Amino acid sequence: MIPIITIQGPTAVGKSSLAIKLAKELNTEIISADSRQIYRFTNIGTAKPSPAEMAEVKHHLINIKNPDEKYNAGDFVKDADKIINDLHSKNKIPIIVGGTAFYIKSLIFGLFKSQEIPQKIKDDINKLLIEKGNDYLYEILKEKDPESADRIHKNDTYRLVRSLEIYEATGKKINEHWKEQKKAIRYDSFNILVVDDRERLYERINNRIDFMIQNGLLNEVDNLLKLGFHFSDPGLNSVGYIEWKSFFNKITSIEECIDKIKQNSRHYAKRQLTWYRKVDFDLTLTSNQIILSEILTKIKAKNNFGGNK
Repeated sequence: MIPIITIQGPTAVGKSSLAIKLAKELNTEIISADSRQIYRFTNIGTAKPSPAEMAEVKHHLINIKNPDEKYNAGDFVKDADKIINDLHSKNKIPIIVGGTAFYIKSLIFGLFKSQEIPQKIKDDINKLLIEKGNDYLYEILKEKDPESADRIHKNDTYRLVRSLEIYEATGKKINEHWKEQKKAIRYDSFNILVVDDRERLYERINNRIDFMIQNGLLNEVDNLLKLGFHFSDPGLNSVGYIEWKSFFNKITSIEECIDKIKQNSRHYAKRQLTWYRKVDFDLTLTSNQIILSEILTKIKAKNNFGGNK
């Protein structure tokens, strides 16, 4: 079975920095498992690695779609599989890093086979979306599938609609489908979780947002709109971008938007932490206890994980 390394954790905890250090030590490359970094022109708001960092270590699945294009877990698995097999042929162990935990779960265990959604259900849910909006659908999801609601942001229209479609078509929550599916592990994964205590994590998140603002996040959003993209597009309908809609509609101030971004980012981190509590990891680290030599020793102790200098 092909070995891979995954580095997971909440937003702003330091996953990318660790991934780059490990990749350099193991002479390998990084596959981004971030559902937002796939989009072009969204550099600041998605905290993409800098050009210098991407020059140090090759990164895959960053800047592969325009903000108005859809991309889902199935697309990620298909794309990541090709890269993993290519790296394996070169005797390199891929490092998959990102906070989109569903992407990584789908990569390791596969996607569950859901039945085709009847067109009437699709039409009914889409009608509700158009007439009553995301907030209304999100409240329905919280009632019918609270576990999915916990890990999905109400502005993530694709996943919100998809979760409701599956529930209405099958009468079962997504998590119930996962439990029923026979788990056929697709990769031999060494899974690392990077966490922090909540107070320190929230401070890191707030500091990151301040850094984004200082480095031109508002100008980035303005440029995206000038390029013809919209807040309803998948690449802008997420934390860090969607909050600016009210500012450009002259409803709220810059300061109010920044506060909302910080609040929504903290809520997102909380949902991520809820997900990770249900996952088994080979190694759990706090952001201030990362000792590279010890991590490498543990990785190399696992069968097939020798690395290649």
